[in-house]
Amino acid sequence: MVSKVFLFHANYPFPNVLILKSFSNITRKVNHLTIMNSNRAPIPVFIPLFIGIIAISFSSIFVKWSSSPVSIQAMYRLVITFLIMLPFAGKYVPAIKSLKRSELLLLLLSGAMLALHFLLWMGSLKWTSVASSTIILALQPVFVMMGAYFWFKEKTSLAAIGGMAIAFLGVFLLIGSSGLSGSKGHLTGDIMSLMGTAAVAVHMLLGQLLLRRLPSFLYSWLVFAVAASVLAVYNVGMNIPMTGYSGREWGIFALLAVVPTVFGHLLFNWLMKYATASTVSMSVLGEPVGASLLAFLLLNESMNSLQAAGGALVLLGLVLFLKVGKPRKQPVDIQPEALG
Repeated sequence: MVSKVFLFHANYPFPNVLILKSFSNITRKVNHLTIMNSNRAPIPVFIPLFIGIIAISFSSIFVKWSSSPVSIQAMYRLVITFLIMLPFAGKYVPAIKSLKRSELLLLLLSGAMLALHFLLWMGSLKWTSVASSTIILALQPVFVMMGAYFWFKEKTSLAAIGGMAIAFLGVFLLIGSSGLSGSKGHLTGDIMSLMGTAAVAVHMLLGQLLLRRLPSFLYSWLVFAVAASVLAVYNVGMNIPMTGYSGREWGIFALLAVVPTVFGHLLFNWLMKYATASTVSMSVLGEPVGASLLAFLLLNESMNSLQAAGGALVLLGLVLFLKVGKPRKQPVDIQPEALG
């Protein structure tokens, strides 16, 4: 079961060339994968895919720009998105009323894990770099495959396992380089991102069960509501103010909802009508590339050689994993709301 899915400082010219070449390879791969379905879409598939990748890449930038607690950022991001989706949710009322108790429980658990993911992953950006955090986050499909193996007893190929091993070796290099740098903050952030990725994998696995009965739009809308409620309870419990934030902060909350969520995640949901799951899964690779480029340009963030090597290994492992790690049983619905 596969989830439905860098750029470095000029002091390190080799990683720059390597990642730009990787981005070029991803683009060629996307063009190849979209040939089959793009003629049915109102516009060429690569256009919304590119827009979506750029949109989700801004998520980490907005988090870095904000001075508000990450739990507040995440809560209002979800609340605003929920309200944006509200006018289109009326036709799904009968489906909501028909939900069974077991499905409601799964929905609550899925929303809680999404809330935990946002707390950990967005929190990691306060400690570590955009590149490290988003590269680790890109391991979502690997964690989902591991969970599917233990939960659903789904098997995968040795080549896919090899891709996982390469990707995790890259993560160890990233985390190890943070530890060797003497910065406990970077190490803490990398670990938080890894834990957040594990949390979103659980959210995705729960979602696989629910998406067998619920439309994707309804599932996203309900899970956003649950996650926002969990974060609201967290904020109250931690005595974090709900109001009193500046106009700039409210603007960032709105941008988090509109740009990476509406023009990113929800756009990917729409794209699934016209493109293959393999095509949309390219967003997993596109986000760390786009986010790291934006961080380099807007935040002046860079990576050292060891981090560059770790990042390259993660992307290499993911390319191999996504290429050969196809499910043997049934196709898997991509849940783009679990991206950054």
